Amino acid sequence: MKIEETELEAEVMTEEEKRELRRQRRKKNQLMARISVIIVLLIFVAVGILSVALLKDVLFSQKKQEEIVFIEEESGEDFSSDLEEAVNTPLEEEPVFDEKQVLDEVVEAVISEMTLEEKVAGVFLVRPEDITGVDVAVQAGEGTKTALEQYPVSGLIYFAQNIKSADQFKEMLGNTVSYSKYPLFLAVDEEGGEVARLAKSLNLDNVGPMKKIGESGDPARAKEAMASVGTYLKDHGVNLNFAPVADILDEEEKGSFQSRSFGKDAALVSNMVTASLEGLKETGIIGCVKHFPGMGDGTEDTHEQMTVIDKTKEELYQKELLPFAAAIQSGAEMIMVGHASYPQITGDNTPASLSKEIITDILRAEMEYNGVVITDALNMGAIVEYYGADEAAINALKAGADLLLMPEDFSLAYKGVLEAVREGTISEERIDDCLKRIFRIKYRDSVGS
Repeated sequence: MKIEETELEAEVMTEEEKRELRRQRRKKNQLMARISVIIVLLIFVAVGILSVALLKDVLFSQKKQEEIVFIEEESGEDFSSDLEEAVNTPLEEEPVFDEKQVLDEVVEAVISEMTLEEKVAGVFLVRPEDITGVDVAVQAGEGTKTALEQYPVSGLIYFAQNIKSADQFKEMLGNTVSYSKYPLFLAVDEEGGEVARLAKSLNLDNVGPMKKIGESGDPARAKEAMASVGTYLKDHGVNLNFAPVADILDEEEKGSFQSRSFGKDAALVSNMVTASLEGLKETGIIGCVKHFPGMGDGTEDTHEQMTVIDKTKEELYQKELLPFAAAIQSGAEMIMVGHASYPQITGDNTPASLSKEIITDILRAEMEYNGVVITDALNMGAIVEYYGADEAAINALKAGADLLLMPEDFSLAYKGVLEAVREGTISEERIDDCLKRIFRIKYRDSVGS
């Protein structure tokens, strides 16, 4: 009936009235087109593998609502329920941006494009001299560029001999980064006290020995000290610090870590270690906790010779492993395995750094650590007196290590690992596994992890 009445009225309308009616209908159609936008949501689109665009909801102004009322009054039609339904219909929930998944995709994409030679080079962290062949590296030029093209190692470690001035050191590291195809770890040992490469070489404020900080009983002092260290490391281009020391002193304090350890109490050392990691992290420096599974009871210096610690696994869990467990709980990204021997666990004098029982069984499986495992320097006496450079490197990888630090002969170690992979002694998947852990640290900031 209403339609018939409307049609009858239309017959007696003037031309002007007809135009007005058509104008109102056009306005209605335009408004309905705008309304349809509300029920369309375009979710984020990945551009390449690194960028994400998010589209937000579209809202109508009060003016549009007034137009709806006006059209309803003039046309005699009611479509407010359609509008209400469109507005109140829940929009499709935007998917959560999974940073871990994106990071894993980035890492896998990088690894998939690497040659086997590049992959093998990527499990080494060495001195600049090891790849350039110079006696002492104090600058990075064409020789460094060529060396990194041939051996794209995972990182470089610097000592006092490499540091002549602040400007020289910054320039050397800056140039080195620019020559590398992949992100680099640029590392130093900056524990504080007697082990402080930059502080001693550049006359910077030395935060002092960790034993003294431990004696204060205040973890905040450890955090403050490492934040100070991290600040000047970052300023000079370093991104990885081989600290803090998590070794616990024995009761007689006769071990080789007398001033480098926070103390004899496991709980105290645990708190100091986690606080130190926080201080480094706040300044953008990667901390490396050392020396797993704890060498405080070692009477010999592994730089010179083997040291044997005659403790069972149960005894280690009661004391030595506690700071490492705390570090893992707090998110430690890298742990260094020492060269002490634990015959009660391994059955022989195999150094921890080459032991599957220590790395894979205890650290990985039992303590559920999935960060990067790096060996202590493989040019130390505890290693070179018993193993060739290639043998040590291969054994460390087979034991579960991801990064091989400073083999005595890099060329021999590199060729040995490469040949082992080609022959199947070490699988390429094992090398990929190492690189995944390494690259998760290196590429995390690129996806906001």
